[in-house]
Amino acid sequence: MKKTMLIVLSALCLFACGGKRDTAKEEAAAQQNMPGDSTRYGLACDGCTDSILILLPFSGANPDTFDVINAFQQHQVYGRPEVGDELAVILNPEDKEEVLMVINIEEIKGEWCYQVTPTFRNLENMPQRMQRRMMERIPDSVKQKLLVPREYGIRLKRGNVAQSFGAGRNRNADQMSPVEYPKLRRYAEWRLFNGQLLLGTDTSSFAGNEKKVREYDTVTIQMLRQDSLVLKFKDHEQSYYRKKENVQ
Repeated sequence: MKKTMLIVLSALCLFACGGKRDTAKEEAAAQQNMPGDSTRYGLACDGCTDSILILLPFSGANPDTFDVINAFQQHQVYGRPEVGDELAVILNPEDKEEVLMVINIEEIKGEWCYQVTPTFRNLENMPQRMQRRMMERIPDSVKQKLLVPREYGIRLKRGNVAQSFGAGRNRNADQMSPVEYPKLRRYAEWRLFNGQLLLGTDTSSFAGNEKKVREYDTVTIQMLRQDSLVLKFKDHEQSYYRKKENVQ
């Protein structure tokens, strides 16, 4: 009798979480914890509020209920949890029923963009007076044609796949141009690790025995909303806006 009741309750919970059994299996494979990562991954269930978080683990175990009041008050909930959303949860090591941070994985996926403006080549190597004279002598119409903003960005896709975009395709033309755009850091992978975002480059170095090792940038999520994202890198903070079309 108990076994029958457990099956019924599990089925009801899956229905409350959006009936995403197949999605849970797929994401469970993708969101396997890296060594040292204490993050809990799962789906948000019906009943989540500003004080309670109900999480269905990808392991298929029964839903867990957590206290999320302090996380909301400390602005450590990134992306508001909706029923069926994939979540990453950091628990209080001294109180396993309290959540310290929540990241809505469903919301962080997508195409995030920002604008970059070029600068004249070697301008920073000139004295300030020469820089001013050079800029004064260039007609505004020429500046307008040369200093054209570009859209840079990053796609965060399912399966931990990342793609950088925005750099000009014609490298020869860019090298001949009197202006230059910021270098684009190219990424091929993304993961969450103890509440931080890891961005893996699309180039690899070789370790012992010729094993490829991907370089990772450790990034702190400062803000995550439906249409905006702020990430803090080691040497700068970057604000993004979301493209309308969502990348899966």
